[in-house]
Amino acid sequence: MAPRVLVSDALSETAVQIFRDRGIDVTFDPSLGKDKDRLAEVIGDYDGLAIRSATKVTDKLLAAAPRLRVVGRAGIGVDNVDIPAASRRGVVVMNTPFGNSITTAEHAIALTMALARQIPEADASTRAGKWEKSRFMGVELTAKTLGVIGCGNIGSIVAERALGLRMKVVAYDPFLSEERAVKLGVHKVELDELLARADFISLHVPLTERTRNILSAEALAHTKPGVRIVNCARGGLIDEAALAEAIRSGHVAGAALDVFAEEPATESPLFGLPNVVCTPHLGASTTEAQENVALQVAEQMADYLLTGAVQNALNMPSVTAEEAAVMGPWLRLAEHLGSFVGQMTDEPVSALNILYDGVVAGMNLEALNCAVIAGVMRAANPDVNLVSAPVVARERGVQLSTTRQEKSGVFDGYIKVTVVTPARERSLAGTVFSDGKPRFIQIKGITIDAEVGPHMLYTTNEDMPGVIGTLGTVLGRHGVNIANFTLGRSARGRDAIAILYLDETPAEPVLKELAETGLFRQIRPLVFDVA
Repeated sequence: MAPRVLVSDALSETAVQIFRDRGIDVTFDPSLGKDKDRLAEVIGDYDGLAIRSATKVTDKLLAAAPRLRVVGRAGIGVDNVDIPAASRRGVVVMNTPFGNSITTAEHAIALTMALARQIPEADASTRAGKWEKSRFMGVELTAKTLGVIGCGNIGSIVAERALGLRMKVVAYDPFLSEERAVKLGVHKVELDELLARADFISLHVPLTERTRNILSAEALAHTKPGVRIVNCARGGLIDEAALAEAIRSGHVAGAALDVFAEEPATESPLFGLPNVVCTPHLGASTTEAQENVALQVAEQMADYLLTGAVQNALNMPSVTAEEAAVMGPWLRLAEHLGSFVGQMTDEPVSALNILYDGVVAGMNLEALNCAVIAGVMRAANPDVNLVSAPVVARERGVQLSTTRQEKSGVFDGYIKVTVVTPARERSLAGTVFSDGKPRFIQIKGITIDAEVGPHMLYTTNEDMPGVIGTLGTVLGRHGVNIANFTLGRSARGRDAIAILYLDETPAEPVLKELAETGLFRQIRPLVFDVA
């Protein structure tokens, strides 16, 4: 059955057509975004939800959406999505951070120019029939210093545009490398130096606990007298009351804001002040940007639902379509390994140690880690998936360590998972053969070669004659067919293991009869999702 996607906000017809062209059953009803009750009634029938800003994806809505696998936001901001709740429920949340980058950067430059020349106030004055030429004395941008707070995607575009206007650019961004700064032509500085040097400040960082009120009253007091401030990023980055006071005192010459701490902004301490330019969150409001983000979110959601490719996800590692094609068998192996140790482990898991060897060591380990964790956690919670697994693991205090190494054996690559509990450590390794099928190759240090099937039986015993015959006899007596049988032992007369690939999971009477023979130390039926 084709995946189903609901578009509950205004999206271009071209974007909706992308879903159809990719074979996805799409419902386009932009009225639902503002009708939370009706949306909750229908959301349970869909695998994907494409939104803009009107739809509020709350925990309550997610609870009504058991099929939902992905929420795609056409735009950057996801304030209207409860990401922690989505993660707990295993729903991928995607945005489109690059579709409106140029548009937002251009708006920041436009506001900078409007602020420098007091264009909005001069326009209003002239329209009112005044001719106050001497009142509106502006400043040039040429040779002025622009301080860019956040030099990522949008910030770097603003920096390039400012350099084209012959401005000097200093940038504060802890994640900006010196090499990248040189390439952009900006001078990387600490925040205090930026505040002291900048004639104009433009903000381009997300709103986090670290960046909230990054321009606080204290920070504003350290700015250069006569500074002008532009914010096209997120509301809450500036203490608006403190900024208003700094403007009234004359320390800050003016400000231009496209975003506010409370939106819609029907009132603000900045309204009515001289040389303050305000726009209603127009950073992404161009025809080109709206079309770009709509097309991008449609492509991303379709890729995920059809191929498993993850792009621009906020709660899961990204996996490109090319990576998904190559990594698919390895992701399945990683999940099977985790599932095996999870089903074998009855005590609380305190740590997971994962070793990646050879070809797999060069793959997307974040995604592979999620697959292992999902397999382990699913033994206790069947609803866990690659998205929710890391959340569940963190909540349970599971420590994760990852090691990668060059090819060290006969296989081109393999994954080894060691689960640590208060009582013991248990390890398991596997690889992917040329046929794309995952195989278990080592358990407890014992070499094996076991194909993974949906129904399996794992046993351990002292190496002695008669065990194989007993297994075959008991299973045969109960009508359980053996599809494959793999044996291994540490040494003659020592520990031995068997993994049986069965046509069905053995019932409790079968397990009881095997246990009553006294031959087995462990008898554990295992179930794997091999679809």
